[in-house]
Amino acid sequence: MTKRHPRILVTGAESQLGKSLRMHCNQNQYDITYKSRYTLDITNKKAVKDFFKEHHFDYCFNFAAYTNVNQAETDKKACFDVNVKGVANLAKAAKKNEVVLFHISTDYVFDGKKNKPYKEDDKPNPLNIYGESKLMGEQIIEQYLKNYVIIRTSWLYSKFNNNFVKTVLNLSKTNRKLKLVNDQTGTPTYAMDLIDFLLFMVNIIEQNPKKNYFGTYHFSNKGKATWYEFGKRILKYAAIDKQIKPIDTARFNSAVKRPAYSVLSKKKIENLFDYQPRKWQEALKDFFE
Repeated sequence: MTKRHPRILVTGAESQLGKSLRMHCNQNQYDITYKSRYTLDITNKKAVKDFFKEHHFDYCFNFAAYTNVNQAETDKKACFDVNVKGVANLAKAAKKNEVVLFHISTDYVFDGKKNKPYKEDDKPNPLNIYGESKLMGEQIIEQYLKNYVIIRTSWLYSKFNNNFVKTVLNLSKTNRKLKLVNDQTGTPTYAMDLIDFLLFMVNIIEQNPKKNYFGTYHFSNKGKATWYEFGKRILKYAAIDKQIKPIDTARFNSAVKRPAYSVLSKKKIENLFDYQPRKWQEALKDFFE
């Protein structure tokens, strides 16, 4: 008898992660249904409820998110509709239909006042509306579900959509001197590496149905960098000769507060699964190859 493939619903199919999964994934190993906001709007409670009822899934990867950190400050309703209300709709539908919800969260749930990597059980204290909305999404999932996997990640980039790597490459084509912040420290995460970890977690759960691997995990590539250091490495690997000037956050004139330090500790996944993420420099090099 052939083993049934895990059935996975992907919300936010047009996101960086949704597109990366589609490019990366072996459809012969998983039965994946991709839904964009146009084909399944997670903020529509009835649509979500009906869709889960009509189709059977084992897992839901929620990649749908409002991620514009600057815009969230002035468009709080739109941000909370997706990151809070939408997540609540998914959590309720997942509970009713016994679906394991995988949800992507962020390093921005922390205030950045710690000077060593944040662990999963460190107390969140978001500095901005975006971080606040993502924390509320996490809390809703914890409230409704036992079978969930929340993965906090940071500084995500891919070959798709808008992200820091593509922004730096685009800006390097202009004559203007690049200025990048050098007093915010975090870790870049290549979307393909995060996808690998998500599928690894599915396989772990599938292979160990009696063990409880549910809960919150941190995943990013290894190491740390400032945006300035990240930008320098992007230009190096892209073989672009362009000067970058390091600046302080205060000079950046942003109304949005961001954590000064948001490196995520990977000790939990390293100890529990012996899972070793790649160094961020190695993953970035891979992006260019």
